[in-house]
Amino acid sequence: MSTSADFDVIRDPLWNNVPVDAEALAVLDSEPFQRLRYIRQLGHAFLVYPGATHTRFEHALGAYHLARRTLGLLQERGELTGVAHDEIVLIRLAALLHDIGHYPFSHTLEEAGLPSHETLAIEHLRHDALAQVLERTGIDDIERRLVALITGSSDSPLQGLVSGSLDLDKIEYLTRDARMCGVPYGTVDVDRLIHSITLVPDGVSSTVAVHEKGVSALESLLFAKYQMYRNVYWHHAVRSATTMFKRLVRSTLDSGDLDARWIAHSTDEALMEALHNLPNAPLAQRLKRRHLYKRVLDLPARDLEPDAGAWVSDDPELVARVEDHIARERGLTRGDVLMDFPKKPEMLSVRLPVRTRKGDVVLLGQESGVDWLGIQRVSHELHTSARRLRVFAAAPCEIDVHQLMSLVERTGPEVAADLEQDRELLTSRS
Repeated sequence: MSTSADFDVIRDPLWNNVPVDAEALAVLDSEPFQRLRYIRQLGHAFLVYPGATHTRFEHALGAYHLARRTLGLLQERGELTGVAHDEIVLIRLAALLHDIGHYPFSHTLEEAGLPSHETLAIEHLRHDALAQVLERTGIDDIERRLVALITGSSDSPLQGLVSGSLDLDKIEYLTRDARMCGVPYGTVDVDRLIHSITLVPDGVSSTVAVHEKGVSALESLLFAKYQMYRNVYWHHAVRSATTMFKRLVRSTLDSGDLDARWIAHSTDEALMEALHNLPNAPLAQRLKRRHLYKRVLDLPARDLEPDAGAWVSDDPELVARVEDHIARERGLTRGDVLMDFPKKPEMLSVRLPVRTRKGDVVLLGQESGVDWLGIQRVSHELHTSARRLRVFAAAPCEIDVHQLMSLVERTGPEVAADLEQDRELLTSRS
């Protein structure tokens, strides 16, 4: 970091020189924000992609940088004339703080059933060190307004820059994740996108939109997101480590060995150290040695009924009970079989106003009838293509694919009822 009386600049490997204003610099130096230096952006992806050790700190700084650039472009075009200065400062701070509530190891613990990182943001914003920094900005009701921006519930005309179909968070993490993983899938035309962002009328106020000339770049962004989910975020070995970690943390919470609130304020290494020190945590030792569970079944989502497996994605408690039942049936011990069926239905969802070359404003989305965005018409198929139903195990075991399909095509209540009656789960039903 270089400093002078007139400006502060942080060198970033992705965006090069990142100018930092006084309010943002004070936030960067606060204890809650410094915690983000020790939370990896992509969880256990570094076990597959060695370069994926970048952190939430770097990503947040990048999102702030893109917010400054975008706001500067809007200001140059005179589009912020009716927007209060406080609102502009809030957007920069919200971009910087949007991940302040993140758990260790990325989104893994949200999948395990813990509250979302957005809902935890308020706890971290209330930390004395950060609360004092925010209070010194002099912005009225700053805590509530920041939380609203972070959770996507603000009535600010600039809300879409922080949370929306074309928010700066997506542009930043796709670009950074692809660079650090060393893959070509996340290529995004950042300059074209941010130059295409505009404000359009929305009742008595305005809202974030994209100019028609940027629609192709937006389409590339969405396809890059699909490619990153398919090849990086949902890579089979990444998902093996993720399911192992979810099961490990849930078991320690159930036993009372760890506290959910402590975890929410912890870091990657602090949490792993605590898990390693538990008297009986074989999963922690396996993760440390990268002794990952192997796939014993890998099934494309397209082979299942459209709504099949909802409980596998949404009910971690039921999944754990089923896993242990299957392990017992195969002579394995509790926790030796893990199921995984991640989902992200909003992966390619777009509901965004578009300013046409004629000056009209239309809504881009599946219901709008506007068909510029070809990827939107196949979004469901791409989401299905990226998903895999997998079973991982600590030791080789046989699982019949048709029987597993029969299991996941039952509803959660049906599966729970079979468990209550101690029925064989992996049996085909006629």
